[in-house]
Amino acid sequence: MALRALWLLRHDPAAGGAVLFSRRYPTVELRAETFNGSARVPIPSDSAFLEALLLELKLEDEHLFVEHRDTCTRISHSCVHSVSTAAGELWPVLAFRKSGLIYACVPLVEGSLEPRPALLTVRGLSQGLALLLGIMDYVSPSRSNEAELSSKVGQLRTLLIQACPLGTPLNTNIRSLSSSFEDIQEMPVDKEQPAWRSSSYKGKPQVNVCIAEKVKCMQYDQRDVVDTWQVYGAVNCKCDIEGSAPNVTLSLTLPSNAPPLQDIVVHHCVTSVDPAMLLSTSAEPLHDSVYNGPYKFPFIPPSDSFDLCYYTSQVPVPPILGCYQLVEEGSQIKITVNLKLHESIKNSFEYCEARIPFFNRGPIAQLEHKVSHGQLDLFREKSLLVWVIGQKFPKSLEVSLTGTLSFGTAGKEHPTDYVCTGNTAYVKLYFRIPDFTLTGCYVDQHSVQIFVPGKPKITASRELISSDYYIWNSKAPAPMVFKPLLD
Repeated sequence: MALRALWLLRHDPAAGGAVLFSRRYPTVELRAETFNGSARVPIPSDSAFLEALLLELKLEDEHLFVEHRDTCTRISHSCVHSVSTAAGELWPVLAFRKSGLIYACVPLVEGSLEPRPALLTVRGLSQGLALLLGIMDYVSPSRSNEAELSSKVGQLRTLLIQACPLGTPLNTNIRSLSSSFEDIQEMPVDKEQPAWRSSSYKGKPQVNVCIAEKVKCMQYDQRDVVDTWQVYGAVNCKCDIEGSAPNVTLSLTLPSNAPPLQDIVVHHCVTSVDPAMLLSTSAEPLHDSVYNGPYKFPFIPPSDSFDLCYYTSQVPVPPILGCYQLVEEGSQIKITVNLKLHESIKNSFEYCEARIPFFNRGPIAQLEHKVSHGQLDLFREKSLLVWVIGQKFPKSLEVSLTGTLSFGTAGKEHPTDYVCTGNTAYVKLYFRIPDFTLTGCYVDQHSVQIFVPGKPKITASRELISSDYYIWNSKAPAPMVFKPLLD
């Protein structure tokens, strides 16, 4: 939702038209080139736009028949117009007239202009109209006073920096901005303050760090298919520290036997880093020369929360090993699900559940099941089983589910899937383990260095979350990107 340009125009039947204010947004115009391609009509000059819009609104030559304006095929009762310019038809132009002033803008169409999209699909129209109404509300009390009108028009450019930065309407209540216009002062420039640190904090220094790891997994339990899993980590920071450019150093620590962090990408606020750290990639096999620390990040933090770095790691095992079997026996389907928590994983979950969907079938008409741990729920649409394992695995670290199902007649309301046809099916795991990471990565609070007066408060946390964690039916074909050759 952005605007390519906007205008405040005046029309006097005796004196003619005049441009009181105009604003163009070159960055939005570049986006228009991308979205609209060769159909894009460039924004004309102010004088050319004024002349063309007055003609379109029948404020000039209204007694003459102009074919592109007055033909029967162009009867319109909306304030969205197509303005004829030297380069072509400029559309959509949102324009309306009120008490001698004309308020106009050209919203960005985020898509093709051929064929011309329906007005309801142009998201910038409503925001553009709201902004124009806000400008009208701001200048309308001063229309009878020429000096006051000129003063308010002169303030529009500064107010639009707040209301519509870079062409995106954020605050259409221009009057509320005008009330604080007198308080707007030029901020003192600190040459040491980086551009990404837009505001200063006052108070006790504190740093919050959270390491969030996500694990993706594809398990097949088939001899000719290799299971795959990937771990992605993000280190999020929020630093409330006084000063224009405070220096902070944060170190990530790994257990001695843990695989190294790889594919590291750092935030632009990091001031220096060991180049070898950034060159370590998971595309190459692990060997003794792979960079394995230290993982130290000196940086000048932004004012808001940000991700200090991202990383991956080649962990040796997935957190939960599983086996899923689904077979048809006559009119019934039998399922077996076995899950085992690896002994190295913390057995303390915020939640852990396995979802078993059934696609391209009717509703579950009959269900007989047995679970060794937790409980099994049938969702309302009767096409999904949810096995709630809970917050802990039993002492054996193994759980199992067996069941026999029969299905009714399939209808349009029941889910379909192009991949899960026949007996191709999966179990998807959802879990979160607080205060744990699969890599073992953590932040030692005592290693966080902040070069500012006062003793800072350091808070560190970590978590492991499942993401696209699939266990496929081992008794049927399963989708895979490639089939590796086994030695």
